[in-house]
Amino acid sequence: MARPDSVRRLIVNADDFGRSPSINAAVIRAHREGILTSASLMVNEPALAAAVELAKQNPKLGVGLHLTLLCGHSALPSEKIPGLVNAQREFSDGPAGVGFRYFFHSGLREQLRAEIHEQFARFRATGLPLDHVNGHLHLHLHPTVFRILMADAEQLGIRHLRLTREPFWLDAHLAAGRRLYRSVHAAFFFVLAWFAQSRLRRQGIRHTQRVFGLLENDRVDEAYVLKLLNVLPPGDSELYSHPSLDKFKHEFDALVSPRVKAFVEKTGIQLIRYQDL
Repeated sequence: MARPDSVRRLIVNADDFGRSPSINAAVIRAHREGILTSASLMVNEPALAAAVELAKQNPKLGVGLHLTLLCGHSALPSEKIPGLVNAQREFSDGPAGVGFRYFFHSGLREQLRAEIHEQFARFRATGLPLDHVNGHLHLHLHPTVFRILMADAEQLGIRHLRLTREPFWLDAHLAAGRRLYRSVHAAFFFVLAWFAQSRLRRQGIRHTQRVFGLLENDRVDEAYVLKLLNVLPPGDSELYSHPSLDKFKHEFDALVSPRVKAFVEKTGIQLIRYQDL
């Protein structure tokens, strides 16, 4: 029986799982005590092993790969990918510079492919089912990276991927300020998503119709979530966040808010994972 178009389904995801003990604790508590349904795992960061153990203790949490190709550490040693990282296996922290280099420097493509495959291998080694794939700072939609992911999707086991696009017309009703920042980001990711969606469709890779949190960046709080839930369109959406118990505690607080949980229950919004699409 077909699912009615009026049904509102929402994936509530936490990025950066495995980056620190504070983030790990926030993710698991937001899943157990709040509305969080999935998390994206960084396989090259210090708190990985603890995150994997916590995920295994909470099998209803959908865990995906948070592919990291900037602002983090590599899976491969620096001598194998010298064009991507420094001697400490650190990627650059400059998104614009990284984006241009990955696009125009064709000599980096095989290094990128090797690193991408190694991160997927590390995820497989955890024994966790792959719920979804996305990228740190959404770099999975970078044209060069995306082409690699699509060319190797079957081998990598990609079945669900975040198509990062947030409708600016709806965001205008959710938050004020930083209009230039919001409009530029909305337009940029609309273009990337527009080029990506036909390839995803051809390859049968599932995604939500829209993603919220992009234009809020690190300002997802209780007020924002309540406003979003009130106007959430029919169909499948994702709200992504960065909960922690220190730096971004307001995001954790929003996900465990009694008001938010009560609103979800009252309105009948279905909380799902990517594997449920």
